[in-house]
Amino acid sequence: MADMGNCIIELKGITKTFDDQQVLRGIDLNIYENEFLTLLGPSGCGKTTILRIIAGFIEADGGELLFNGIDISKVPPYKREVNTVFQKYALFPFLNVYDNVAFGLNIKKVDKTIIDQKVKKTLKLVGLEGFDKRDVTLLSGGQQQRVAIARALVNEPKVLLLDEPLGALDAKLRKEMQVELKKIQQEVGITFIFVTHDQEEALSMSDTVVVMNEGKIQQIGTPVDIYNEPENRFVANFIGESNIIEGNMIRDCLVRFDDVDFPCVDKGFKENEGIEVVLRPEDIDIVEPEKGQLVGEVKNVVFKGVHYEIMVETDKRMYKIHTTDMHEVGKKVGLCVDPDLIHVMYTMEY
Repeated sequence: MADMGNCIIELKGITKTFDDQQVLRGIDLNIYENEFLTLLGPSGCGKTTILRIIAGFIEADGGELLFNGIDISKVPPYKREVNTVFQKYALFPFLNVYDNVAFGLNIKKVDKTIIDQKVKKTLKLVGLEGFDKRDVTLLSGGQQQRVAIARALVNEPKVLLLDEPLGALDAKLRKEMQVELKKIQQEVGITFIFVTHDQEEALSMSDTVVVMNEGKIQQIGTPVDIYNEPENRFVANFIGESNIIEGNMIRDCLVRFDDVDFPCVDKGFKENEGIEVVLRPEDIDIVEPEKGQLVGEVKNVVFKGVHYEIMVETDKRMYKIHTTDMHEVGKKVGLCVDPDLIHVMYTMEY
């Protein structure tokens, strides 16, 4: 977890409507110094709109936007202590790597010696030492991405905004850049606000994940919290794969679903309250039928490389299970879940 300092950006009741469609419905969010915060959600959920409001490219219809406690909603983009890296890197094709990175400093008429020191230091930081004179149009996608990040970082912003910056890269390079970005963020020690619709990307890089849907925040938490303790069905379905089952909380630490009572660790529900249970596919164990809490038949097996995805049909439903053990189609099996791997959620509209 990052050593989070003071709250640097506060969004209070931010709303935004485009063409009669409400894109943001009262967003409340605190963003801290040195935090790697990711806005995660499907297309059209409002995550990029939040980024653009923070950057100053668009204005919110309602609510407050505070930067270190001061309202900046009327401050023009170039006067805000933020810089943005876009998915389309927007590099200047007629300038070499060095001049692309130095562009902002030249505009501000910074002393040439200082520009030189800053550009060289920043290129080293993003792993492009010695690339000063290269033609940006001849660089790979990953290298162009690094130039775009260097160009933003050289201005020493308090906050770096990244709008799906890895979207154009292939899978392998994307993974490498995820590690690289996290490393850069830790080295420069500034706040990164990152937008993506890729769950794995969000979970692997962030200190804090903000899951959004239809203009509302669904959950804010660490990657571990978001994955293990989803607050509603949308979050559980959007982050990783889940078996979601309706049931009843008999009492504290005892939940009933599929006509079976399961010990669990959840408390604070009303007795016999209707709830939903989340079982991650990797948390269900396949055992001998007589040892199972549930019994079913293997209906389908797909090899996924790291594990097998096995579909087991009980008399109530189909369960998806991830395991490294192979089980034949047609085999009768038992299913077991440890109490601390059963997650109980309130049944609610999201």
